[in-house]
Amino acid sequence: MKVGVLVFNTDRTVKGDASKLRGYISKRFKEYPILHHHVENGYLYTYPRVQYKIIERTPIILGIEEGADVLKIISDDIRELRIGNSKYKVKSIQMTVLEADFGVCKEQLKYKFLTPWLALNQNNYEKYKGLDRRERKKLLNRILIGNILSMCKGLNYVVMNRLKVRSRLMSEVVEFKGIRMIGFRGEFTVNFNIPDFFGIGKGVSHGFGTVKRA
Repeated sequence: MKVGVLVFNTDRTVKGDASKLRGYISKRFKEYPILHHHVENGYLYTYPRVQYKIIERTPIILGIEEGADVLKIISDDIRELRIGNSKYKVKSIQMTVLEADFGVCKEQLKYKFLTPWLALNQNNYEKYKGLDRRERKKLLNRILIGNILSMCKGLNYVVMNRLKVRSRLMSEVVEFKGIRMIGFRGEFTVNFNIPDFFGIGKGVSHGFGTVKRA
């Protein structure tokens, strides 16, 4: 699977969240719907081929398949970033494009969440609150498997084997689209190759649920 990672070196430390980075880039390059997932008739409901991250105060944009091609096109035209009310000069850009492994594998691979994973919606949050610690962990593992399967469906990859997940997660309060909700950080193992910086769960185009091999 073709994956492109665009890393920005700015003149000062970036403050703000990835949704504001997404907002700036999508408005700056409106001619590419893949950057903002909006089309004439509404919204593209599929796994985002372009995802925005701010990791350790560094702006990063991930492009998958055709998303990687678009990142290559626009990268030369980005001289600054406007994130919230702040403007940052782009001193340099590192663009990496590679063929990454994606899919079921025999061994259990270990990953960590670089940004909070938004696992719960309104329905399963109520269920989660009523469970003990052991049952909560089982529920989160099932949701994690479901999120990986949803990602595969959006990327036209058919999973032929059973996925096995183990996790060690801690909850934290996060804000997404102005709403406070529970997110999770920590580590998990699964018999599946997930390229670095791919997002899992809700809000992945806004930087949530970003994973990396641990």
